Amino acid sequence: MTQSPFEIPASWEIWDSKYRYREGSQVFDDTIEDTWSRIARTLAQIEGGQQKFWTRAFLDILQDFRFLPGGRILAGTGTGRRVTLFNCFVMGTVEDSLEGILDALKEGALTMQRGGGVGYDFSTLRPAGTRATSVGGIASGPVSFMRIWDSMCATLLSTGARRGAMMATLRCDHPDIEDFVTAKQDPRELRHFNLSVLVSDAFMESVATDADWPLVFPTKELAPLATGTHSLDRVWPGADGPVPCRVLRVVRARGLWDRIIRASYDTAEPGVLFIDRINQQNNLAYRENITATNPCGEVPLPPYGACNLGSLNLTRFVQRPFTGEASLDLVGMRDTVRTAVRMLDNVIDVSHFAMEKQAEQARGARRIGLGFTGLGDALIMLGIRYGDEASYRVAVQLMQNIRDTAYRTSTDLARAKGAFPFFEKDAYLRAPFIQGLPEDIRNAIAEYGIRNSHLTALAPTGTISLLANNISSGIEPVYEFEYRRRVMDADGNYAERELSDYAWRLWQSSQSSRAPGPAFTRARDLAPSVHLRMQAALQPFIDNAISKTVNVAEDLAYAEFREIYGEAWRLGLKGCTTFRPNPVTGTVLSDPAHGTGAHCCDIDREND
Repeated sequence: MTQSPFEIPASWEIWDSKYRYREGSQVFDDTIEDTWSRIARTLAQIEGGQQKFWTRAFLDILQDFRFLPGGRILAGTGTGRRVTLFNCFVMGTVEDSLEGILDALKEGALTMQRGGGVGYDFSTLRPAGTRATSVGGIASGPVSFMRIWDSMCATLLSTGARRGAMMATLRCDHPDIEDFVTAKQDPRELRHFNLSVLVSDAFMESVATDADWPLVFPTKELAPLATGTHSLDRVWPGADGPVPCRVLRVVRARGLWDRIIRASYDTAEPGVLFIDRINQQNNLAYRENITATNPCGEVPLPPYGACNLGSLNLTRFVQRPFTGEASLDLVGMRDTVRTAVRMLDNVIDVSHFAMEKQAEQARGARRIGLGFTGLGDALIMLGIRYGDEASYRVAVQLMQNIRDTAYRTSTDLARAKGAFPFFEKDAYLRAPFIQGLPEDIRNAIAEYGIRNSHLTALAPTGTISLLANNISSGIEPVYEFEYRRRVMDADGNYAERELSDYAWRLWQSSQSSRAPGPAFTRARDLAPSVHLRMQAALQPFIDNAISKTVNVAEDLAYAEFREIYGEAWRLGLKGCTTFRPNPVTGTVLSDPAHGTGAHCCDIDREND
């Protein structure tokens, strides 16, 4: 009899409630091996005469949780349901009219019904109190309309649809930015949204000099005002270039920055997205202007953009753990990456989409987001403390191997199957990220093109990491070695489970006679600078982005907390999210010995 890959009941429960294929009372996946076979067979169907070979190859990397596809791939592939296999979507530009708003609401509902999480930029909606040029009505502002989306998401959940996740963004120069920043201080407000402010280079420079900061909106959308009202040109979502904008108010940049940071200190939101940096580093900057991300921020996307995700389980590549000879199987990693890239590329052709515009974007860019999970546990198994110099070196070595292997595989796929349709050789090769690739990869792109516009992302992976026997999530350190966690079942109800970390259990079973060494460190043992430095070390190898939460102690002084965001900017990060325990957000995890806390990538903040 084959031994079950599940070591803890909670992992089986996650599979049973989220990823096991059943139709009513009829169960099709008797075991998780059936789930893996279902995925492997379906994704190999487009491989022509090589179906049998690629079915075996895909199955090999899925077994034993070696490679963890995104949750939508696990749940939907091969079921015959018309669902999306993509975790991540950004919706179209929200037109500033009632008809446009309702159309955007409908598109979001259809996408979430099919299983996708959505991101929206609400910057196109007129600020509260302004009058429209067309019908003369008084606008109620972006935050008021976000409540409609929030209610829609709650209604979908009540119908039995899987829990929705949404990201809302707003420009730092929108006149309603202060209302947006404080919107979730009321614990009843916008509970289905993550919020992020789009922070520009110009704003950060104004913060540094304590300058005035104009809050503006496109002039053509506003009723005429008295002559002489100051105006300036800004690049605005939905427009092809800079448009005249009217200055409606002026604030102190430093004062607004403090409001953003103070709200995050008090309620863990909003996060910030350094949007100019995101666009400058975008491989498709020659055709895209990005103003939003997927719900957890690891994939910045253009309107109707989509991305499918997958993560290598690093604990499966540690050889001889907890010994002086512990090492990483880099050869095995490269082999797995090559197969995983092909597997995720095939997802694009197999998936259904709620709208044709999404299908066009997904198939035109062929974005994928390959990364890893289990870094915290893998470092412990290697005897390396998270935050020591060796931890950054190892993480960089891992991610550089993944990046280079993924890009080489994608050029090979382009030679065999063709480059992504939006590929423009000269413009693509000028992208800063592409310029940083090894010369052989750039030469291959110039000769053959590349199959996927983007290839790497680091997702939160909270649920799939729990599926894989509770390994540490994404790039995060271990939260706690033993704790309680709220887990949502298929009916949307929460149950609390006693859990222990994978590396901790492995140590206890193999090394119980020895005391744990300094490698056994937890998130709360680490200074904020450690989190930022790890994210910064990996960012040069990520063409999408990184989902990372800086966990801080409740008693951290505000002045120290404020510096986290300034340091994130100086380190060149694409965004920053923090969590400080607070009464508004609540908790998904709790440590029996030290009270409650929150997981940096908890189930409520992701869409897998």
